[in-house]
Amino acid sequence: MIVTEIVGRFVPASNLTLLGLSEGVRVVYKPISGNRPLWDFDVATLAIREVLTYRISEVMGLGAVPETVLGEGPLGPGAVQRFVEEDENADPLALIRRDDPALWPIAVLDLVVNNADRKAGHLLTEAGTGRLYGIDHGLTFHPEDKLRTVLWGLAGRPIPRPLAAALSGLHAALANGLGDEVGDRLGPAEAAALEARVAALLHDPVHPDPPAHRPPVPWPPV
Repeated sequence: MIVTEIVGRFVPASNLTLLGLSEGVRVVYKPISGNRPLWDFDVATLAIREVLTYRISEVMGLGAVPETVLGEGPLGPGAVQRFVEEDENADPLALIRRDDPALWPIAVLDLVVNNADRKAGHLLTEAGTGRLYGIDHGLTFHPEDKLRTVLWGLAGRPIPRPLAAALSGLHAALANGLGDEVGDRLGPAEAAALEARVAALLHDPVHPDPPAHRPPVPWPPV
């Protein structure tokens, strides 16, 4: 995908995040050149981590992430994601406070990809459709346990059966080439850890409790 024009910037984002146009359609463009250094993630890989999270969501049939691809733009290569027009009347904090069942697909996706940055502000309800999406998945797939999320209200609860079935489908896909794709793009440690997380969730399909040995919630949480 080619981003032909930049029309705005998402100022609160920690890394350079731009509103662009691709064939006249609005997209979110995150050039690799605009990523800030991190001590625990290679910033050159954040774009592919976003793309692979979308791939996992689609393989599982979750539809929890807007279409995301590697693309080119005025500032070089980066992640390009379909822009979601947010419903201004929707309140992600209200969903979180009541542990709304609509959060389950995103919560399970976060468990699978080991999302280190699930803030409330990364939950978007699309205007017109009411569909709930998760965005901003650069800090994922780390081989060490990095899960930081605002969705710990689901801790200790059984994963709904349809999502457990989706985990089975993902497990099969990993064995049939998807695991190799993750390994080729990120490395064998990331691929092995992904497969281990999926196997563990299939063995014990319950949302885990928050860790006691490290911060369980991203900062800022919103």
